[in-house]
Amino acid sequence: MAKVAFLGLGVMGFPMAGHLVAKGGHEVTVFNRTPAKSKAWAEKFGGKTAATPKAAAEGQDFVMCCVGNDNDLRAVAAGADGAFAGMKKGATFVDHTTASAEVARELDAAATKAGFKFIDAPVSGGQAGAENGVLTVMCGGAADAYAGAEPVIAAYARMCKLLGPAGSGQLTKMVNQICIAGLVEGLSEGIHFAKKAGLDVQAVIETISKGAAQSWQMENRYKTMNDGKFDFGFAVEWMRKDLMICLAESRRNGASLPVTALVNEFYSEVEKMGGKRWDTSSLLARLQR
Repeated sequence: MAKVAFLGLGVMGFPMAGHLVAKGGHEVTVFNRTPAKSKAWAEKFGGKTAATPKAAAEGQDFVMCCVGNDNDLRAVAAGADGAFAGMKKGATFVDHTTASAEVARELDAAATKAGFKFIDAPVSGGQAGAENGVLTVMCGGAADAYAGAEPVIAAYARMCKLLGPAGSGQLTKMVNQICIAGLVEGLSEGIHFAKKAGLDVQAVIETISKGAAQSWQMENRYKTMNDGKFDFGFAVEWMRKDLMICLAESRRNGASLPVTALVNEFYSEVEKMGGKRWDTSSLLARLQR
């Protein structure tokens, strides 16, 4: 058992923090910008609440974080009442936010200077993965920091791996989102084409999903896509945030991402259709206007 703080109780953080108690058996203190969410979490899981990230982090062995973007992360980690101001020497900060590699390296340097450890550990698996405790966690940081954090992360992870130094977790998450963007567009175009061709979409997918076209997106999203329902996963506005991070990093490292850039524009069109909160499979809705 470890003493753990969890900062950020959104659709991902709320169940992740819960697994730390229910599955991990850890002593957990939570912080959320909306205190009512912290209270609701504590009532459900029996943990403690704190009024600031700093207060939540004081005396903890691990501080886990899952917030919205780079600026949110900087605020809860390094702000005046941020977690870094309360962390003890030798503790570990584990960031599950999908953010830039740049901010991961920045916070890693600040943590090292202050005498504690930092792991960037973005996740994949969406809300369902968080609720079921089967997330994929991509980590960057020092080997000793990872070795200490991995057993704690295991409470909500199916797969957890160290990919390299600070920033490597975020870079791997970018690869993940780049791959998903192309897959979802391909699946959308395939379903759209099948409909236009007068084919039975269910029969088509049941057949081709047993071959080389198979993917997680196909297996888990084609039915809702075919029914025109787009409220079953990761929101378009968050995917656009992630793709913008990918494109910004590609400008720094010289990678060519023509399909990713195009799909990002397609998601922009979906947003204009009123689909900011639709799930990422709503690329099909754009084709069926």
